[in-house]
Amino acid sequence: MTLRRLYFVRFGFALVWAILLFASASDLGPLSVPLLVLYPIFDVAAAVVDARSSRATGLARGLYLNIAISSLAAIGLAVASASGIPAVLRVWGAWAIAAGLVQLVVGVGRRRLGGQWPMIVSGAISTLAGTSFILQAAKDGASLSSLAGYAVLGGIFFLVSALRLKR
Repeated sequence: MTLRRLYFVRFGFALVWAILLFASASDLGPLSVPLLVLYPIFDVAAAVVDARSSRATGLARGLYLNIAISSLAAIGLAVASASGIPAVLRVWGAWAIAAGLVQLVVGVGRRRLGGQWPMIVSGAISTLAGTSFILQAAKDGASLSSLAGYAVLGGIFFLVSALRLKR
């Protein structure tokens, strides 16, 4: 099943990405900036694969919306990286809120497939985490390390969902 494999790939990517970001999270540098932009680009690619396999279910519209949101996030993160970590956290937070809401709606629509409760919960948590990132941006000493934790948690939700999907 395409969705199951995709969720396993998303778990692996999130884990590797988080490790690399955590190693470079103290500043915006030659490793962290490309990583920040890569994450939403990967999300776009994953949503394209998902949308192609979901056309018959009618849920592709939400995935197309996610493609647009994540594309804008990649551009926004590239621009925000020139302004510092607080700007990156604000853009990431806005993206997490919007993408989380879309994930929540798509997960609810896919309930009959099974294995979607982790995606539904993940979408809800993403909206809360996004708010947290925006609030963190206002504090002194803001760090990118919380983004690594966010990615790991999201990856775990993809893993759980992949394991629970009906074959």
